[in-house]
Amino acid sequence: MAFLGFIRFRGDSLPRLNLSRLRKDEILWMANHRCPHRHTYIEHQDCYEGIPQRIGFFDIETTAFDAGFGILLSYAIKGGGKDKIFSDAITLDDIRKSKAGDEDLRLVKNCVRDLSQFDRIVTHYGNDYRFDVPFIRTRAVALGVPFPAYGTIKQEDTYTILKSKFKVGRNRLETACRVLLGETEKNHVDPKVWRAAGRGDAKALRYVLDHNKRDVRDLERLYEKIVPFTKGISRSL
Repeated sequence: MAFLGFIRFRGDSLPRLNLSRLRKDEILWMANHRCPHRHTYIEHQDCYEGIPQRIGFFDIETTAFDAGFGILLSYAIKGGGKDKIFSDAITLDDIRKSKAGDEDLRLVKNCVRDLSQFDRIVTHYGNDYRFDVPFIRTRAVALGVPFPAYGTIKQEDTYTILKSKFKVGRNRLETACRVLLGETEKNHVDPKVWRAAGRGDAKALRYVLDHNKRDVRDLERLYEKIVPFTKGISRSL
């Protein structure tokens, strides 16, 4: 395909971008996708605003807050604007067949695989120095599971936005949803259930995974509510 030209972004005051400076995947995407006016983005460059990012809303459940002591019980990643939730939970078979310390090996592999399908991940209290991402990274490295390298996936965190832009009392996901959305899907956290899940109890694990899925649905709704009040600054996963 021999095509040279410029992409003009919306607004006459914005600078033009030379098409030759775009990545190959961007040019291919433009050639194979159509704008609202039913032209390819190569034909109708005014409509092009960049390749839509795949955003995932990510949450995990574990047996402990420290990955040196605890293991992964379940994870859930909800695709932005979609009903599909990528999720999995540990099983009694995982625990029975494991060697000491690798009970969640299969689960961590699946979690990292599913994370890698997204360009940007949104968490709540899950970025650096906090919980979800440092925990899963620690488990992956400890178990020899390749984890996405720096810069390959971006991350945003609703706790960080709440802390800097809002005053909802405690910045917990449940509290923020009740104050800003007027409701939450979150169900009760019973320590006995989490301990039973860690032993592979099927009923307990179903409850934990359901709790996990409720959290990511709440997380997406909260993010959509509060993200207009921030610049959308993200870090690497």
